[in-house]
Amino acid sequence: QVQLVESGGGLVQPGGSLRLSCAASGFTFSNYPITWVRQAPGKGLEWVSTIDSRGGNPSYTDSVKGRFTISRDNAKNTLYLQMNSLKPEDTAVYYCAKDIIRGQGTQVIVSS
Repeated sequence: QVQLVESGGGLVQPGGSLRLSCAASGFTFSNYPITWVRQAPGKGLEWVSTIDSRGGNPSYTDSVKGRFTISRDNAKNTLYLQMNSLKPEDTAVYYCAKDIIRGQGTQVIVSS
């Protein structure tokens, strides 16, 4: 079955960086676009970024443009999200998603 396992979250100061990873299994990873979504405390799910099956055409929500970079390594069945210049409002649980299936998430806390 489809399995998505996120990692790389943690506590970081404003202005810092983190790199999230999502290890995929149970499907042909290279055939599908994959998405990052996040859920801030007390809020609903927010779309963050999507990349196509070949690693092209990245798209981002406006609030992260210029700071976050999505990428993938199809040989490793892994999706990444490089997050730079982090802000407190980026605090959330981050999930990778294929269609409506998400992993368990990784917590990102941006705080001084």
